Amino acid sequence: MFPTPSIPGGAAIRSFGEYQPAQVVTNADLEKRVDTSDEWIQSRVGIKERRIAGPEDTVASMAVAAGGKALAAGGLSPEDIDLVIVATCTPQDQIPNTAATVAARLGIVAPGAFDLNAACAGFCYALGVAADMVRGGSSRNVLVIGSEKLSDWVDWEDRSTCVIFADGAGAAVVSASEDNAIGPVVWGSSGERADKIHLRDHKYLWQEGQAVFRWTTTELYKTALEALERAGVAPEELTAFVPHQANLRIVESIAKKLGAPQALVARDIVTAGNTSSASVPLALSRMIGRGELPSGSTVLTLGFGAGLVYAAQVIRIP
Repeated sequence: MFPTPSIPGGAAIRSFGEYQPAQVVTNADLEKRVDTSDEWIQSRVGIKERRIAGPEDTVASMAVAAGGKALAAGGLSPEDIDLVIVATCTPQDQIPNTAATVAARLGIVAPGAFDLNAACAGFCYALGVAADMVRGGSSRNVLVIGSEKLSDWVDWEDRSTCVIFADGAGAAVVSASEDNAIGPVVWGSSGERADKIHLRDHKYLWQEGQAVFRWTTTELYKTALEALERAGVAPEELTAFVPHQANLRIVESIAKKLGAPQALVARDIVTAGNTSSASVPLALSRMIGRGELPSGSTVLTLGFGAGLVYAAQVIRIP
């Protein structure tokens, strides 16, 4: 028989961290570049401004910045981390993976390290993996990071996409805990619709906007409700709903169908844009920093994106 793991048996998020590039690009800036307007952008996607990485910012460097803040906030040193997961769909290179580079730059010696590509659902996928690794005894402290430099893959002459996407990173530390504060992940995919979001000519991000809008607003609230049910949490017990920041109209449509009118709904997209796998942890970190999510808050997360893939889980804020 295998020995019984000497772990508490639960998993909890210990801390968060974030990084946003310094460069702010407003809708007025984009009006000078493409045929668009502030009114058109806000009415369709809800964005007023976004952060765009400079040449000094890479997926790895942004991940290091966010990950370092998460470690500091959790009172951990690099030697406490035994696994690093970087969720990204925009790595600078396919080989080597980003996670090992990030771990080395943070001074984390010989951890498990891998990248995870579930596009905009990446952080929620990675959080589910990290929690199960901790509960299973394979890890004690996992650094989970969503980091994206989408600006490298945007056609800046295409007004349907250049107004949406942005750059940044968000991170969380998942630790073994006697208190199981991360609910079961509810995830899935709809690969028959994978062509709805893809790289056009293997170069530029492209999406069939109306098809994606219909899918998200008519199907994904069911995944969110299932995550609540599996966690044993009623909608009226929610403190907040933090979905992927894809489009403000999508966010508000799904939130309305949850039947939790008291829940604070993340609207980070207004000033951060769509940062793919970074959007959920970035929004959570910023909300905590503003004092909107005190310790013990019950939060429903929901990620969804290219694949088409989706994932949701309930978490308790440390």
